[in-house]
Amino acid sequence: MVSKDSPAKLAKYRRRRDFTKTAEPEGARGDRTGRRPRFVVQIHDASTLHFDFRLEVDGVLKSWAVPKGPSLDPHDKRLAMPTEDHPLEYREFEGVIAEGEYGAGTVIIWDEGTYRNLTTDRRGHELALADALDKGHASFRLDGSKLHGGFALTRTHLGDDREAWLLVKHDDRRASAHGTPDPRRARSARSGRTLKQLAALATGDSP
Repeated sequence: MVSKDSPAKLAKYRRRRDFTKTAEPEGARGDRTGRRPRFVVQIHDASTLHFDFRLEVDGVLKSWAVPKGPSLDPHDKRLAMPTEDHPLEYREFEGVIAEGEYGAGTVIIWDEGTYRNLTTDRRGHELALADALDKGHASFRLDGSKLHGGFALTRTHLGDDREAWLLVKHDDRRASAHGTPDPRRARSARSGRTLKQLAALATGDSP
């Protein structure tokens, strides 16, 4: 269910975009209840090529830019830079953001699915994911088409005191020595297309 303060949470997202020029969703509709929360990982070929990791929390998608992408190797500590909250509909967005617009470039949905909160307090009681993120550490289990098992996000700070997070795979049975695929060769979980193929399709240059 969309929380009452979702419009306020999306103010920064909306301020950065001209929805007459971008096909990105404005975030106008609600969402159904009684289901597991969802996650999405998008590859975004913007000014810098990166992965966007998004978790549905309290009516919005909490978002982080992950330069190297999520890894299945528990030894990999992947830097995750927080970005503005995105609307729930953004988990369905795949396409090309027009030149001159914020985040201009091609976006594909690399992985998507549901997740389960694993965060507990000191007494072993489940801690709401929004509260866990506020406290700086959240654990969750992903059930996607490519990412499975436990992961954790832990807040840290860079040398200039900017807030950053580390995204790390739990050392469980779904862990692997395989890291992250080459983002330029990776294929969409929705369309099966690469970034290059989707961009060509959008410009009419595809065969």
